[in-house]
Amino acid sequence: MASLNVGNVGEYLREQRRNAQLSLRQLADAAGVSNPYLSQIERGLRKPSAEILQQLAKALRISAETLYVQAGMLEERDRDELEVHAAILADPTINERQKQVLIQIYESFRKENAVVEEPVPVDPTPADPVRPKTVRPARS
Repeated sequence: MASLNVGNVGEYLREQRRNAQLSLRQLADAAGVSNPYLSQIERGLRKPSAEILQQLAKALRISAETLYVQAGMLEERDRDELEVHAAILADPTINERQKQVLIQIYESFRKENAVVEEPVPVDPTPADPVRPKTVRPARS
């Protein structure tokens, strides 16, 4: 069967599964999909639905949005944010509470930096105007 060229979602899933140290069978069981179906997704032979991607994301403890971007279902405008979330959630060296705290801190920094500072209105006339001297013709 030829590849349907469904993007990198299959490769990305395989990478995330390996990072989570899960076998294909373990992830399939955790996500509630069949082992052969998951194998076909990883090899690029099947295009998973948004619902299947959501189940896989939950089992991998990554954001579903990250998978949607990989599958071409979402635009990449928020890709950086999604990748940060995915990296935090996939890190096996920190616990769930630490992951949630890191995500909250990250989000607060993003919101803080996204606030557009109101420009300070500039008065066109300075408070202490310097007026040019009027040059008057000399009297003769």
